[in-house]
Amino acid sequence: MAKTNHSDDHLYMQVATGLEKMISDDVLKIGDKLPSVRMLSDEYGISMGTAFQAYYHLEGKGLIESRPKSGYYVRFSQRRFPELPKVVQPDPLSHEVSVKEMIASIYSDITANNVINFALAVPDASLLPAAKISKSVMHVLRNHPNACINYEHPQGNVELRKQIAKLAFNWGGKIKAEDVLVTGGCLEAITLCIKAVTKPGDTVAIESPNYFGLFQAIEQMGLKVVELSSCPVDGLDLDCLEKSIKKYEIKACVVIPNFNNPLGGCMPEANKKKLVEIITKQNIPLIEDDIYGDLYFGKQRPRTCKYYDTKGMVMHCSSLSKSLTPGYRIGWTIPGKFIDRVKQIKRIHNISSPTLTQAAIAHFLQNGRYEYHLKNIRKALYTQSLRYMQAIIQYFPEDTKVSRPHGGFVLWVQLNKKVNAFKLRTEAMKHNISIVPGKIFSASSNYGNCIRISFGKPWSDDADYGLMMLGKMIRKMI
Repeated sequence: MAKTNHSDDHLYMQVATGLEKMISDDVLKIGDKLPSVRMLSDEYGISMGTAFQAYYHLEGKGLIESRPKSGYYVRFSQRRFPELPKVVQPDPLSHEVSVKEMIASIYSDITANNVINFALAVPDASLLPAAKISKSVMHVLRNHPNACINYEHPQGNVELRKQIAKLAFNWGGKIKAEDVLVTGGCLEAITLCIKAVTKPGDTVAIESPNYFGLFQAIEQMGLKVVELSSCPVDGLDLDCLEKSIKKYEIKACVVIPNFNNPLGGCMPEANKKKLVEIITKQNIPLIEDDIYGDLYFGKQRPRTCKYYDTKGMVMHCSSLSKSLTPGYRIGWTIPGKFIDRVKQIKRIHNISSPTLTQAAIAHFLQNGRYEYHLKNIRKALYTQSLRYMQAIIQYFPEDTKVSRPHGGFVLWVQLNKKVNAFKLRTEAMKHNISIVPGKIFSASSNYGNCIRISFGKPWSDDADYGLMMLGKMIRKMI
């Protein structure tokens, strides 16, 4: 082990990152004893306190464990990860959508307080800066003309749109406030965009599996879908898209390129660029859901499809619902050449989004150290992903396959074919454990043996118990 270099990062994080890489590379194997705190201090030229912090950090991730009167040992390596879920090839048919009955049964208890909730795909409130947001709310109530009672501009609060334009710098976007339209969350943004470029009876291409709210929106608009296979590693299958374009008159394509829900995959940059080239050549609007893009675990934010858009064909959609304020319903779209159509539909839909929440979030983005908050929540979610993965490996059958997301907060779990995920959910609710069965992430009744597990809540005894009980129920089914 070599001495660490000083940088802006905390010393303990540099040391912990180095040790984590050695565990990941199998230089340090499961069961190996780590250097004592004093020895680590000497080897890295750091204080004993910093050495302790490094070990505490790795212990929090579940990578090492402390044994009384013995020291620290390697507990877990990412080499122990199970296989990735197999890619399902949906039938490339243009068909009607009908998922509302299944989804209604999930929503009936998805927000219940007395359950161990692995179903709700939002970050836990403990990870969000509630006090600072409340200060912003009070500030705008005191200082905003008419205390935010009046209608807001139909396109959205001007200062908020300026702040959203600044956020676009993180993915390389050169956006102006007038390019942005504020919505009531990301799903409204996507819905407005789909409505702007389709009419009832049209066909929309959508990757599969995908967020069930999108299928609901498409069904409500009287549209047909062509489901395109998606990979837990690379995202949307571009060959499948090109074949479908030749076969059907596709009016729009909807994708979640960064940390897809539920797979967690992130399209490589070359694939995003090629995707934009394909849709531009065919004159097909691409509706991009980038709601998870800021929640990356790596060194830098992945780019968006919008970054590669030169003709205004990408209708970029996002929100703060997954990173800052789920209940404030602040979303937006940057719809490129279709902005006038989207603005018109927005005015018909609800005139404007709420004044108070827009003004408050604009103030927070100006003064609340949002980037600092993002840095902290990304660290927390990465740690949580490892702890949940470890529990699944420990409690679920050996043939379980799990995605390995590098961002967001959901795991896609593929179980033995004998497992009926809907029956598993029904049985789990008897024990006050809530999960989401895979079938609702498709309009073709695929993924019957898959479930989505959210790791948005910090690791706890309840989470450990819930996954242990799920493991027992799964074993009984097979």
